[in-house]
Amino acid sequence: MSDSQMKTDVILIGAGVMSATLGALLKQLAPDWNIKVFEKLASAGEESSNEWNNAGTGHAALCELNYTSEKPDGSIDISKAIKVNEQFQVSMQFWSYLVNSNLIRNPQNFIMPIPHMSMVQGAQNVAYLKKRFEAMTANPLFQGMEFSDNPQTLKKWIPLIMNDRPSNEPIAATRIESGTDVNFGALTRMLFDYLKGKSVDIRYKHSVDHIKRTDGGLWELKVRNVDNGAVERHTAKFVFIGGGGGSLPLLQKCGIPESKHIGGFPISGLFMVCNNPEVVAQHHAKVYGKAKVGAPPMSVPHLDTRFIDNKKSLLFGPFAGFSPKFLKTGSMFDLIGSVKPNNVLTMLAAGAKNLSLTKYLIQQVMLSKEQRMEELREFIPNAKSEDWELLVAGQRVQVIKDTDAGKGTLQFGTEVVSAADGSVAALLGASPGASTAVSVMLEVIEKCFPQHRKAWEPKLKAMIPSYGVSLLKKPELIREIHTSTARTLGLNSELQPAK
Repeated sequence: MSDSQMKTDVILIGAGVMSATLGALLKQLAPDWNIKVFEKLASAGEESSNEWNNAGTGHAALCELNYTSEKPDGSIDISKAIKVNEQFQVSMQFWSYLVNSNLIRNPQNFIMPIPHMSMVQGAQNVAYLKKRFEAMTANPLFQGMEFSDNPQTLKKWIPLIMNDRPSNEPIAATRIESGTDVNFGALTRMLFDYLKGKSVDIRYKHSVDHIKRTDGGLWELKVRNVDNGAVERHTAKFVFIGGGGGSLPLLQKCGIPESKHIGGFPISGLFMVCNNPEVVAQHHAKVYGKAKVGAPPMSVPHLDTRFIDNKKSLLFGPFAGFSPKFLKTGSMFDLIGSVKPNNVLTMLAAGAKNLSLTKYLIQQVMLSKEQRMEELREFIPNAKSEDWELLVAGQRVQVIKDTDAGKGTLQFGTEVVSAADGSVAALLGASPGASTAVSVMLEVIEKCFPQHRKAWEPKLKAMIPSYGVSLLKKPELIREIHTSTARTLGLNSELQPAK
C-alpha cells in the first residue's frame, strides 16, 4: 500500500450535488485553487442525488403544505415558504449563469417545467387551503397561483385524480404553472463534467476512512482505493464533507467541538412507480397532499410527473421505511456506530420523544403492496395494482441535536455544521436539500472563507443578481429573475410529448 502525502487547497468528500455546487462556485471565485474530490462509488450522483433516489421536485414551496403551518389563531404562517422559495431562486440564478456562460449545456436535460399543485380533501382542509392561497398570493413570490374547489375545473387540472371520485367529497387544489421537475442526478453529472474540464482531481472508488487534524493545522485524510485497498494520505486547508448520510460519521471523526451532541436517525423512502404509459399520459403535475396525523413532515404524499432520461414517468409516495444504514450502499452498523459517549444522552432523549415516529415507521415497513395501493387510491381512486411497482428510493439521515426546544430534538431540514475556524464543514439533513444547494453552499463559503468575502462579492453578484438582497423588498427584481431564468433554462416553451 502506498502512503504518500499529497497537499491541496480544498477537498470535497462525496460526488453529490452539494459537492458539485460548492466546487463549481469555488472554481468561479478562486480558479487557481487546487480541488480534489473523493467518492467511494463508481460515478457522480449515485446516492442521494440520483434521480431515482429523490422526488425531483424543484422545491420552491409552491405545493408543500408542511412549509405553511396554521397558527392557533387560524392564520397561516408562510415564513418558511418564503425562505425556501428565495433559496430556490438563488439556485435558478446560478444554474442560469452556468448555462449563459456555456459552462453547462442543454438545461432541458436536468430541468423541465411542470405545474406544482396542492390538493386536500375534507371541509376543514379545504378551508385551510383557501386561507393558505390567500396568504401566499398576497406575496409577490407566489404570483400566478390559482385556487379551485370546482370539480369541473379540477377535472381539467388533474383528470387522473378526479376520475371516479365521489361527487359529494369536498376537495380543493391550488396550482401554479411555474413549478419545475429537476433531475438532480443529471445536474450533478453536468457539474462534475465541468469541474473535470477545469482540472479538478476527481477520484471515484476512493473511500475516506478517517480524517484528523495535523500539528500544522491542516486536515489529513486517510483515503482507500476501493478496488485494490491501496491507502494514501491527503492533506488540505479546507475540507467539505458532503457524503449524504455518510457525512455524520466523518464529522464525528474530525473531533471538532461542533460535532458533539449531534446524532442521526436514518429513514428510507419507497415510491410506487407506474409502468403503464396510458396512465402516465393522463397526469401532468406534481400534486402534494397533507401528511397524515402523526406522520413526519417528509412523508407528505405526492403524485409526481417526472422526466428521467427524457422519458415521462409517474411516481407516488413516499412510503417511509427503516434501515440502520446511513446510505443505500452503507453498513448495517452505521446507526449503532454513530452513538458516541458525547451524544448517547441526545440519542436516548430523541428515542423517548419520538415513540410515535417509531411506531409510524414500523407500520410503514409492515405495509403490503395492496395496503400501499389503498393509500395511492386516495389520490387515484381507480388505480390498478398491476400498473404499479415498488421502488426503493434514497436513504436520509435526520439530524438529532440539543436545541432550545430540548435535548434530543429531531430536525427536519438541511443543516451545515462547521468548525469555528472554518477549516471544515459538513452537510447534514434532508429536504429541501438539493433544491437549495446553491444557498447552502453560499452559507458554507460565507462561514468558512470570510476573509475572501469582500473580494468575491462582485463575482457572486454577477452570478447571482439577488445575492445579499431580500427579494421581498424588491418585487421588480423578482419579476426580472423569474423572466430571465425561465428564458435561459427553457421553462417557457411547451413540453413535447415524451418519446
